[in-house]
Amino acid sequence: MIEKRRRRKKLVNQVTDAFLFWIFQLLQGPKNLDILPAANTYVQIRALAWPTVLVGWVAQSASLGMKDSWGPLKALAVASAVNGIGDIVLCIFLGYGIAGAAWATMVSQVVAAYMMIEALNKKGYNGFTFSVPSWNEVLTILGLAAPLFVMMISRVAFWALVTYFATSLGTNVVAAHQVMIQSYGMCSVWGQPLSQTAQSFMPELIYGINRNLSKARILLSSLVIIGATLGLTVIQEMHKVLIPYFIALSVSPGTHSLDGALLVCLV
Repeated sequence: MIEKRRRRKKLVNQVTDAFLFWIFQLLQGPKNLDILPAANTYVQIRALAWPTVLVGWVAQSASLGMKDSWGPLKALAVASAVNGIGDIVLCIFLGYGIAGAAWATMVSQVVAAYMMIEALNKKGYNGFTFSVPSWNEVLTILGLAAPLFVMMISRVAFWALVTYFATSLGTNVVAAHQVMIQSYGMCSVWGQPLSQTAQSFMPELIYGINRNLSKARILLSSLVIIGATLGLTVIQEMHKVLIPYFIALSVSPGTHSLDGALLVCLV
Protein backbone atom coordinates (compact mmCIF):
# COMPACT_ATOMS: atom_id res chain seq x y z
CA MET A 1 0.00 0.00 0.00
CA ILE A 2 2.78 2.41 0.92
CA GLU A 3 4.68 1.47 -2.24
CA LYS A 4 1.62 2.22 -4.39
CA ARG A 5 1.28 5.65 -2.80
CA ARG A 6 4.92 6.38 -3.49
CA ARG A 7 4.49 5.39 -7.13
CA ARG A 8 1.40 7.57 -7.48
CA LYS A 9 3.19 10.49 -5.87
CA LYS A 10 6.19 10.01 -8.15
CA LEU A 11 3.91 9.84 -11.20
CA VAL A 12 2.09 13.02 -10.19
CA ASN A 13 5.41 14.81 -9.67
CA GLN A 14 6.66 13.69 -13.08
CA VAL A 15 3.49 14.82 -14.82
CA THR A 16 3.61 18.17 -12.99
CA ASP A 17 7.28 18.70 -13.84
CA ALA A 18 6.65 17.86 -17.49
CA PHE A 19 3.71 20.28 -17.65
CA LEU A 20 5.70 23.07 -15.98
CA PHE A 21 8.65 22.43 -18.28
CA TRP A 22 6.39 22.74 -21.32
CA ILE A 23 4.78 25.94 -20.01
CA PHE A 24 8.16 27.49 -19.22
CA GLN A 25 9.52 26.58 -22.62
CA LEU A 26 6.49 28.21 -24.23
CA LEU A 27 6.77 31.42 -22.18
CA GLN A 28 10.55 31.77 -22.01
CA GLY A 29 11.36 30.85 -25.58
CA PRO A 30 14.26 28.81 -26.97
CA LYS A 31 16.81 31.57 -26.26
CA ASN A 32 16.31 31.45 -22.49
CA LEU A 33 16.58 27.75 -21.65
CA ASP A 34 19.40 28.54 -19.21
CA ILE A 35 16.95 30.18 -16.77
CA LEU A 36 14.48 27.28 -16.95
CA PRO A 37 15.74 25.36 -13.85
CA ALA A 38 15.62 28.48 -11.69
CA ALA A 39 12.10 29.34 -12.84
CA ASN A 40 10.94 25.77 -12.24
CA THR A 41 12.31 25.80 -8.68
CA TYR A 42 10.74 29.17 -7.92
CA VAL A 43 7.28 28.24 -9.18
CA GLN A 44 7.17 24.88 -7.40
CA ILE A 45 7.99 26.51 -4.05
CA ARG A 46 5.57 29.39 -4.53
CA ALA A 47 2.80 26.95 -5.49
CA LEU A 48 2.87 25.50 -1.98
CA ALA A 49 1.24 28.69 -0.67
CA TRP A 50 -1.41 28.96 -3.38
CA PRO A 51 -4.32 27.56 -1.28
CA THR A 52 -3.33 29.92 1.52
CA VAL A 53 -3.25 32.86 -0.90
CA LEU A 54 -6.83 32.13 -1.97
CA VAL A 55 -7.96 31.98 1.66
CA GLY A 56 -6.18 35.27 2.34
CA TRP A 57 -7.93 36.96 -0.58
CA VAL A 58 -11.32 35.81 0.67
CA ALA A 59 -10.56 37.01 4.20
CA GLN A 60 -9.34 40.36 2.87
CA SER A 61 -12.53 40.83 0.84
CA ALA A 62 -14.61 40.01 3.92
CA SER A 63 -12.71 42.57 5.99
CA LEU A 64 -13.11 45.25 3.33
CA GLY A 65 -16.81 44.45 3.09
CA MET A 66 -17.06 45.22 6.82
CA LYS A 67 -15.13 48.48 6.29
CA ASP A 68 -12.11 47.12 8.15
CA SER A 69 -8.92 48.17 6.38
CA TRP A 70 -6.64 47.93 9.43
CA GLY A 71 -6.69 44.13 9.51
CA PRO A 72 -5.39 43.70 5.94
CA LEU A 73 -2.97 46.60 6.49
CA LYS A 74 -1.42 44.96 9.56
CA ALA A 75 -1.20 41.63 7.73
CA LEU A 76 0.52 43.30 4.78
CA ALA A 77 3.01 45.09 7.03
CA VAL A 78 3.96 41.92 8.91
CA ALA A 79 4.14 39.88 5.70
CA SER A 80 6.40 42.48 4.07
CA ALA A 81 8.72 42.40 7.09
CA VAL A 82 8.81 38.59 7.06
CA ASN A 83 9.50 38.58 3.33
CA GLY A 84 12.30 41.13 3.61
CA ILE A 85 13.99 39.43 6.56
CA GLY A 86 13.62 36.04 4.87
CA ASP A 87 15.20 37.32 1.66
CA ILE A 88 18.17 38.75 3.57
CA VAL A 89 18.73 35.63 5.68
CA LEU A 90 18.10 32.98 3.03
CA CYS A 91 19.61 34.71 -0.01
CA ILE A 92 22.50 36.74 1.41
CA PHE A 93 23.63 34.85 4.51
CA LEU A 94 22.66 31.27 3.65
CA GLY A 95 23.10 31.53 -0.13
CA TYR A 96 19.90 29.76 -1.21
CA GLY A 97 19.46 32.06 -4.20
CA ILE A 98 16.14 32.09 -5.98
CA ALA A 99 14.89 29.18 -3.87
CA GLY A 100 15.44 31.28 -0.74
CA ALA A 101 13.48 34.16 -2.26
CA ALA A 102 10.64 31.78 -3.09
CA TRP A 103 10.57 30.31 0.42
CA ALA A 104 10.57 33.78 1.99
CA THR A 105 7.66 34.91 -0.17
CA MET A 106 5.74 31.69 0.47
CA VAL A 107 6.10 31.98 4.24
CA SER A 108 5.08 35.66 4.17
CA GLN A 109 1.91 34.77 2.25
CA VAL A 110 1.01 32.11 4.81
CA VAL A 111 1.57 34.61 7.65
CA ALA A 112 -0.56 37.24 5.89
CA ALA A 113 -3.45 34.81 5.37
CA TYR A 114 -3.33 33.71 9.00
CA MET A 115 -3.41 37.31 10.24
CA MET A 116 -6.35 38.17 7.98
CA ILE A 117 -8.30 35.19 9.32
CA GLU A 118 -7.46 36.29 12.87
CA ALA A 119 -8.81 39.75 12.04
CA LEU A 120 -12.13 38.12 11.14
CA ASN A 121 -12.09 36.05 14.31
CA LYS A 122 -11.77 39.22 16.40
CA LYS A 123 -15.01 40.46 14.84
CA GLY A 124 -16.92 37.36 15.93
CA TYR A 125 -16.42 35.14 12.89
CA ASN A 126 -14.72 31.75 13.07
CA GLY A 127 -12.51 31.80 10.01
CA PHE A 128 -11.10 28.33 10.65
CA THR A 129 -14.43 26.47 10.35
CA PHE A 130 -15.31 24.46 7.24
CA SER A 131 -18.82 24.20 5.79
CA VAL A 132 -20.21 22.78 2.55
CA PRO A 133 -22.24 25.40 0.65
CA SER A 134 -25.72 24.58 -0.58
CA TRP A 135 -26.57 24.45 -4.27
CA ASN A 136 -28.25 27.87 -4.14
CA GLU A 137 -25.17 29.34 -2.48
CA VAL A 138 -22.96 27.80 -5.18
CA LEU A 139 -25.13 29.37 -7.89
CA THR A 140 -24.95 32.74 -6.14
CA ILE A 141 -21.16 32.51 -5.89
CA LEU A 142 -20.88 31.52 -9.55
CA GLY A 143 -23.08 34.42 -10.58
CA LEU A 144 -20.82 36.84 -8.75
CA ALA A 145 -17.49 35.23 -9.56
CA ALA A 146 -17.97 34.27 -13.23
CA PRO A 147 -17.66 37.79 -14.72
CA LEU A 148 -14.69 38.58 -12.49
CA PHE A 149 -13.10 35.25 -13.41
CA VAL A 150 -13.41 36.00 -17.13
CA MET A 151 -11.92 39.46 -16.59
CA MET A 152 -8.97 38.11 -14.58
CA ILE A 153 -8.30 35.30 -17.06
CA SER A 154 -8.30 37.80 -19.93
CA ARG A 155 -5.89 40.03 -18.05
CA VAL A 156 -3.54 37.16 -17.22
CA ALA A 157 -3.69 35.91 -20.82
CA PHE A 158 -2.76 39.38 -22.10
CA TRP A 159 0.26 39.67 -19.78
CA ALA A 160 1.30 36.10 -20.61
CA LEU A 161 1.19 36.97 -24.31
CA VAL A 162 3.29 40.09 -23.75
CA THR A 163 5.79 38.06 -21.72
CA TYR A 164 5.91 35.42 -24.45
CA PHE A 165 6.83 37.99 -27.10
CA ALA A 166 9.41 39.56 -24.78
CA THR A 167 11.08 36.23 -24.00
CA SER A 168 11.37 35.38 -27.67
CA LEU A 169 13.75 38.34 -28.05
CA GLY A 170 16.42 37.17 -25.60
CA THR A 171 17.46 37.40 -21.96
CA ASN A 172 18.28 41.12 -22.04
CA VAL A 173 14.84 41.98 -23.35
CA VAL A 174 13.23 39.78 -20.67
CA ALA A 175 15.17 41.61 -17.95
CA ALA A 176 14.15 45.01 -19.34
CA HIS A 177 10.56 43.81 -19.62
CA GLN A 178 10.50 42.80 -15.94
CA VAL A 179 11.95 46.17 -14.91
CA MET A 180 9.28 48.03 -16.84
CA ILE A 181 6.55 45.78 -15.42
CA GLN A 182 7.71 46.64 -11.90
CA SER A 183 7.84 50.35 -12.77
CA TYR A 184 4.30 50.14 -14.13
CA GLY A 185 3.15 48.37 -10.96
CA MET A 186 4.65 51.10 -8.77
CA CYS A 187 2.95 53.84 -10.78
CA SER A 188 -0.45 52.11 -10.88
CA VAL A 189 -0.60 51.26 -7.18
CA TRP A 190 -2.88 54.26 -6.63
CA GLY A 191 -5.77 52.29 -8.08
CA GLN A 192 -5.83 49.72 -5.28
CA PRO A 193 -7.20 52.07 -2.56
CA LEU A 194 -9.94 53.15 -4.97
CA SER A 195 -10.84 49.51 -5.64
CA GLN A 196 -10.94 48.76 -1.92
CA THR A 197 -13.13 51.81 -1.31
CA ALA A 198 -15.60 50.57 -3.91
CA GLN A 199 -15.59 47.07 -2.38
CA SER A 200 -16.26 48.51 1.08
CA PHE A 201 -19.06 50.99 0.35
CA MET A 202 -20.73 49.96 -2.93
CA PRO A 203 -22.43 46.75 -1.66
CA GLU A 204 -24.18 48.61 1.16
CA LEU A 205 -25.31 51.45 -1.09
CA ILE A 206 -26.64 49.11 -3.80
CA TYR A 207 -27.95 46.08 -1.90
CA GLY A 208 -27.86 47.01 1.81
CA ILE A 209 -30.62 47.99 4.21
CA ASN A 210 -29.86 51.70 3.74
CA ARG A 211 -29.95 51.42 -0.04
CA ASN A 212 -29.17 54.67 -1.81
CA LEU A 213 -28.50 54.50 -5.54
CA SER A 214 -27.88 58.24 -5.85
CA LYS A 215 -25.02 58.05 -3.34
CA ALA A 216 -23.70 54.99 -5.16
CA ARG A 217 -23.60 56.95 -8.44
CA ILE A 218 -21.87 59.87 -6.72
CA LEU A 219 -19.30 57.53 -5.18
CA LEU A 220 -18.67 55.82 -8.52
CA SER A 221 -18.23 59.16 -10.30
CA SER A 222 -15.88 60.37 -7.56
CA LEU A 223 -13.74 57.24 -7.77
CA VAL A 224 -13.49 57.49 -11.57
CA ILE A 225 -12.54 61.19 -11.41
CA ILE A 226 -9.96 60.58 -8.66
CA GLY A 227 -8.49 57.65 -10.59
CA ALA A 228 -8.21 59.62 -13.84
CA THR A 229 -6.66 62.59 -12.00
CA LEU A 230 -4.09 60.39 -10.29
CA GLY A 231 -3.26 58.70 -13.59
CA LEU A 232 -2.63 62.02 -15.31
CA THR A 233 -0.55 63.19 -12.34
CA VAL A 234 1.61 60.08 -12.49
CA ILE A 235 2.15 60.58 -16.24
CA GLN A 236 3.16 64.19 -15.62
CA GLU A 237 5.64 63.21 -12.91
CA MET A 238 7.09 60.42 -15.07
CA HIS A 239 7.77 62.92 -17.85
CA LYS A 240 9.65 65.11 -15.36
CA VAL A 241 12.07 62.30 -14.47
CA LEU A 242 12.36 60.81 -17.96
CA ILE A 243 15.78 62.34 -18.70
CA PRO A 244 17.28 61.55 -15.24
CA TYR A 245 15.88 58.02 -15.54
CA PHE A 246 17.56 57.60 -18.92
CA ILE A 247 20.86 58.96 -17.57
CA ALA A 248 20.69 56.67 -14.53
CA LEU A 249 20.13 53.61 -16.71
CA SER A 250 22.97 54.64 -19.03
CA VAL A 251 25.49 55.28 -16.25
CA SER A 252 24.53 52.40 -13.96
CA PRO A 253 26.38 49.52 -15.74
CA GLY A 254 29.63 51.48 -15.95
CA THR A 255 29.32 52.56 -12.32
CA HIS A 256 28.87 48.96 -11.23
CA SER A 257 32.02 47.95 -13.08
CA LEU A 258 33.93 50.74 -11.32
CA ASP A 259 32.52 49.56 -7.99
CA GLY A 260 33.83 46.09 -8.69
CA ALA A 261 37.26 47.40 -9.62
CA LEU A 262 37.34 49.57 -6.49
CA LEU A 263 36.48 46.62 -4.28
CA VAL A 264 39.28 44.61 -5.85
CA CYS A 265 41.73 47.44 -5.15
CA LEU A 266 40.60 47.65 -1.53
CA VAL A 267 41.13 43.94 -1.04
